[in-house]
Amino acid sequence: MESPEACSSGEASPVAAAAAERPSEAAALRALVDRVRAGEVDAAREVRRLTRASARHRRKLAAAVDPLVAMLRAPAPGAGEAALLALLNLAVRDERNKTKIVDAGALEPLLGYLQSSDLNLQEYATAALLTLSASSTNKPIISASGAIPLLVKVLKEGNPQAKNDAVMALYNLSTITDNLQAILAVQPIPPLIELLKGSKRSSKTADKCCALLESLLAFDQCRVALTSEEGGVLTIVEVLEEGSLQGREHAVGALLTMCESDRSKYRDLILNEGVIPGLLELTVHGTPKSRMKAHVLLDLLRNSPYSRSRLQPDTLENIVTNIASQIDGEDRGGKAKKMLAEMVKVSMEQSLRHLQRRASFA
Repeated sequence: MESPEACSSGEASPVAAAAAERPSEAAALRALVDRVRAGEVDAAREVRRLTRASARHRRKLAAAVDPLVAMLRAPAPGAGEAALLALLNLAVRDERNKTKIVDAGALEPLLGYLQSSDLNLQEYATAALLTLSASSTNKPIISASGAIPLLVKVLKEGNPQAKNDAVMALYNLSTITDNLQAILAVQPIPPLIELLKGSKRSSKTADKCCALLESLLAFDQCRVALTSEEGGVLTIVEVLEEGSLQGREHAVGALLTMCESDRSKYRDLILNEGVIPGLLELTVHGTPKSRMKAHVLLDLLRNSPYSRSRLQPDTLENIVTNIASQIDGEDRGGKAKKMLAEMVKVSMEQSLRHLQRRASFA
């Protein structure tokens, strides 16, 4: 039982204080949304501040989405930027807000900002499209809006952050198969390779570049464009060697897609970039998918005729033994080991040539 002093002190208990605060906070948030509706730019900035790191505020301020989308079109100085940044924070890690923003008609003004001469606005709009395109509900709507050519234009001409976000947004949209041709139609390969060359090989940007390339390389148009780029295949080989686990998986998948499409055309081209050392390492240290793809690609790169019906994700020893089995004699195991040693020697020689080629691009 509370003492008379506590009862008469006038101090509310923590529970009572919290209960009293909730209605007051709800009223303050409603008032903030009303200020956004009235077109107050500072109110949009306050929404951005509150939603920067608070999932709770993102939910409670969802009512601000419609007036913020309206503010994207407002002529007042700073209004569009403030609204754009507030919407970006509202969409982060909140699927309902992502779809609500698109349903409210945000895409039209966002695409306008993608074409802005103000590179900051272009960057913020690209980041918003990246976030919105993470929603499976939004992907077909964004694809139909005409965003793909504009994102590729940002990939070519935007500032560094906008380029990174553009390739990630394009990757999100590329998971709809019908979009691959639409992406290829606007010649994305030169800027994509340029971005990959300038990125740290283990970065998320490199991961997404290689993931997008792996999908696009199913088309001859992409393969021709890639092999026309100086150092294009070499850069993918570098990701295979130095990338993150995910990046290496996509890099080996990209090279495998090329080789499977036309072994006679691409086998020597891939070999000449010194891919064997990275593939050998990947058969041991890669993800399960990477190891399987590396084995299959090694099988395709060997000299013996390729028979698709016999293709198995064999161990490296089996691949080498298979080559040795074509030689007469009883000591096939010994021959296989010798051939493996020779393969490693050739790999080391290719690595030296590979390093020399890299130096020529430096």
